[in-house]
Amino acid sequence: MPEHPPIPPGEVLRHFTVAVFVVHQRRVLLHYHRKLGKWLPPGGHVEDNELPDDAALREVLEETGIRARLRGPHGLPFEEPRQLVVPAGIQVEHIYPGHEHIDLVYFAQPDPDDVRAAEVDPRLAESDRVGWYAADELADLGANAEIQAWAKRALDVVWTS
Repeated sequence: MPEHPPIPPGEVLRHFTVAVFVVHQRRVLLHYHRKLGKWLPPGGHVEDNELPDDAALREVLEETGIRARLRGPHGLPFEEPRQLVVPAGIQVEHIYPGHEHIDLVYFAQPDPDDVRAAEVDPRLAESDRVGWYAADELADLGANAEIQAWAKRALDVVWTS
């Protein structure tokens, strides 16, 4: 991401971002974000002219090597206009003074049409500790309470549906 211009006092720079909790065999996909020093689901910025659904799937693939399929309802049962997946949540993340992310939180599973979809890219598994983690492992990993809560909710929603 390029450096942002200085933000005038009293103004806030906001970006739309996605976070994707991918569930497989009662485990959730996480990686250790070295720059931020914390455990996170795959995610990142929605690029200009990119749909949030596409951004979510792109980020999962780029950060983990996993081909995913988003899980969740659509607003209406119509093909036109195109219906996007309704996020499981929307939250505002404070990044630093004057900069926030509007984070669209999604749930997903590995693409069931791809037999290798749940295989983490070995290079990413080593460099970023990408892996499938059970809910009872998250506290010992050092995942914060918010990540643990979203992971547990994703496991409840995706695994039981």
